[in-house]
Amino acid sequence: MTKTVLKIEKLANNKFIPEYKTEGAAGMDLCAAIDEPVTLEPLERALIPTGLKIELEHGYEAQIRPRSGLSIKHGITLINCVGTIDEDYRGEVCIPVVNLSNETYSIQPDERIAQMIIAKVEQAHIEVVTELTETARGEGGFGSTGK
Repeated sequence: MTKTVLKIEKLANNKFIPEYKTEGAAGMDLCAAIDEPVTLEPLERALIPTGLKIELEHGYEAQIRPRSGLSIKHGITLINCVGTIDEDYRGEVCIPVVNLSNETYSIQPDERIAQMIIAKVEQAHIEVVTELTETARGEGGFGSTGK
């Protein structure tokens, strides 16, 4: 099995390269590359740098996801829920966080703030039609399949 190559450029303020913490881990932790704590009041947002630039193989994306521990214990999550880094982006990876709790939270320098998953991407061929095929579900939306 060949492994996907992820090239990483460390910027001056970065101390950590992302790594898989266990053999079966899907995501690599990303750390806050900040010199001083960033304090978030309830519902406040901030863009936290990671001190990393990445280069992905053609046909791959990096998905940035919240860390479950920060989310459940402190209400810290990502503004856009799951972020996508396209294969042709070469800027610094930054994490858009929000404090959804009722308490102030301070992100500490080098704190693990998100996780990154590398995933295969396929671009669709778009075909415009006048009618879609019927299904049993049809147009049933939110809650239409039960609890």
